[in-house]
Amino acid sequence: MLTCQKSLFDLEEGHTYLNCAYMSPQLKRATEIGLKEISRKSRPYEIFVDDFFRPVTQIKSKFAQLINAKEKDRIALIPSVSYGLANVANNVHLKKGDNIVILGEQFPSNYYCWKELADRYEGELVIVDAPDSSNRVEEWNNKILESINEKTKLVALGQVHWADGTLFDLKSIREKTRAFGALLVIDGTQSVGALPFDVQEIQVDALICAAYKWLLGPYSLGMAYYGPYFDTGKPIEENWINRKDSEDFKNLVQYQDEYRSMAGKYSVGEQSNFMLIPMMDAALQQLLEWNPNNIQEYCGQLWSHILPGLEELGCQIEKPGKRGEHLVGIGLDDSFDRKKLGETFKEEKVYVSLRGNSIRVSPHLFNEKEEMNLLLSCFQKSKMLSSSWST
Repeated sequence: MLTCQKSLFDLEEGHTYLNCAYMSPQLKRATEIGLKEISRKSRPYEIFVDDFFRPVTQIKSKFAQLINAKEKDRIALIPSVSYGLANVANNVHLKKGDNIVILGEQFPSNYYCWKELADRYEGELVIVDAPDSSNRVEEWNNKILESINEKTKLVALGQVHWADGTLFDLKSIREKTRAFGALLVIDGTQSVGALPFDVQEIQVDALICAAYKWLLGPYSLGMAYYGPYFDTGKPIEENWINRKDSEDFKNLVQYQDEYRSMAGKYSVGEQSNFMLIPMMDAALQQLLEWNPNNIQEYCGQLWSHILPGLEELGCQIEKPGKRGEHLVGIGLDDSFDRKKLGETFKEEKVYVSLRGNSIRVSPHLFNEKEEMNLLLSCFQKSKMLSSSWST
């Protein structure tokens, strides 16, 4: 089992950062690389043709390895999730009355593009809300399956729900979408890197990930996988580097109609970012060495120390196996003073997020048992009869 990796991050003592789902801290190694690489443009004569292509190929290969994709050319570099989803939406055509299935309270970027697509074709956006039930996870997954029918063109959701870590049964959802010829599009931003994901097992049509959370990468960069459905599709922008033979700078004005193979056409222009790409490479290399299975095991051990105490206080937490270990929503009843809880977090320098009706806690390998105990004590201090909340 992995041990605490805090020494690899530049986190201040006295700060308990349990908010990787908001934004990951940066590896020291990635910071060192970024500071070095930012100076490269001061000497542009040291930037060669190979520098536009080789580093990009390297991180495509590493991301493909991380998600068990056989072909690195199915990976595209994107600046954001919304960009990656726009490439999907640009290649989906609905008939009037067709529907797109999404989850209730999905992250906005995974709502707006599907709402626009449904409206454009006079289709329907089917939103599957979480049930108010003691058997919430099973019933929610069943509701998703029941919503998929002959009118469904596309299903879009996360591997886990971004607000509380609920795990979704992607295998069963994939089987149902395939039965009706619907696409399955996964937003892996809140899971890939910390929770195992296998594209050969799930056989998604597209997997879209921002890099600045569980991939430990820099902001304004992301990774996307596009399956065979998109091989003959159309990208949302026409840039030079995504065309066949773009390595041949001397012949760039011999305009080329043919795109790069597979997902090569879907990468953003100026993808060869000479600072961010090397930082992303270092982050992916570290994740491959750690392995997401080991990250889940480590985070699970962190939770095991305090789950009995949280449950004794009356906190509502899904059982292991129904949620990720890296992202957990803690529900509160009216016996907690929510204002006091927020103040206690601030006083103790404990960093978590309020998402919907849950306190979202998202640990990683840089956290320790003592920090989880401090988290528990914050809940203990706020336990009293009160239903107020303000921060």
